[in-house]
Amino acid sequence: MSSNVPISQSDITAPTPQNTPLTQAPIALEDSEPTETDGNDSNLPPGAHSAILGLVQGRLADLVGKSSGYIESLPVEVKKSIEALKGVQVKQNELQNQFRRECLELEKKYLELQKPLYERRLAIISGAAKATQEEIDAGTQASQKDNEEYTPIPADAPGDPAPIPEFWLTALRNHVGLSELITERDAAALKHLTDIRLSYLPSDQPKPGFKIAFHFSPNEYFENEILEKTYLYQEEVGYSGDFVYDRAIGTEIKWKEDKDLTKEFEIKKAAQQKRYSDLIPDTNRTRLVRKARPTDSFFNFFSPPVPPAGEDELDDDDLEDLEEKLETDYQIGEDLKEKIIPRAIDYFTGKALEYDMLDEEDDFDDFDDDDDEGGFDDDDSESDNEPPARRRGPPKGRGGSGAVNPEECKNQ
Repeated sequence: MSSNVPISQSDITAPTPQNTPLTQAPIALEDSEPTETDGNDSNLPPGAHSAILGLVQGRLADLVGKSSGYIESLPVEVKKSIEALKGVQVKQNELQNQFRRECLELEKKYLELQKPLYERRLAIISGAAKATQEEIDAGTQASQKDNEEYTPIPADAPGDPAPIPEFWLTALRNHVGLSELITERDAAALKHLTDIRLSYLPSDQPKPGFKIAFHFSPNEYFENEILEKTYLYQEEVGYSGDFVYDRAIGTEIKWKEDKDLTKEFEIKKAAQQKRYSDLIPDTNRTRLVRKARPTDSFFNFFSPPVPPAGEDELDDDDLEDLEEKLETDYQIGEDLKEKIIPRAIDYFTGKALEYDMLDEEDDFDDFDDDDDEGGFDDDDSESDNEPPARRRGPPKGRGGSGAVNPEECKNQ
């Protein structure tokens, strides 16, 4: 590790424009002899390249945050001005926090304006109310705008508008991240999902946040009619000026007997202890034991990971794994809030996939740009054609089914 590397200097400072020259060290170029090289590291022993890279990275990590001594060397009068600028920055941070709070109130205002439309959407999906010809015509115009070859439904076509089966299951499966979390067992329960609603926490609460409510019809899996997930932000905005994720709280699911989708049950044989009694003869029979173990499931979403009280509680690997799970959980919540709930019909039809894929391509482009600027070339990679890892995305589950065709769901 980097802490075990002996460093001869007692006070190494981070490079700054004040202590790092732009030119080479003052060595007479005519006195230095050029070194010939064949352009590769073939003379290095196996693993030496990785070891040297690790050594450099370790030393650079030790330098992060250390002062170069420049600020400390300034006159007292200049230091006072620097402290004054910090005070001005405090007021800027307060205004940024106020700005984000007011943006949140604006989101709440427009959510209230959208509620009648969400009620209308629910009525059409469930069949509680029939779609009007005006609504059908508006949808047809939107379809023709997206696709010039779209064939509209004839106005005199027989039959009345009908309920849409498995609407929300199809919409969720057409989300790139959620599709990887939904197993086939989950799908049977999610067929009973009738609506997903968004609400914001009251303004008088110390921490801002939002709540996502999943409404279910009676089913054979759990007693709850509503499963909720609440996301809390920290009170102050982060360094970038946005709200910072604090933690999430999920509903405790009241599973019916033997219907817990977050567990798998297995039967094992266990030796039965001998019993001695005048009435019961000695036995050494085997008995069957039923054991449960955790398994992948969409419904683990309602049991979010819990941040540790202190970083010392976990080692580096466990902490990194937990941070990844927290980021994934938060990203799913944001996607439900910002994408799936307001544009559910686009996820049902698959239209939203076009835009999600564009976002993924942008992420790949950004990654490629960063890689080109860094100038690193890993000769040990298995294939030069492998795409870079995605920057974000939920972990793969057992039920990753990718995009779902609504017509296929109707036929199941």
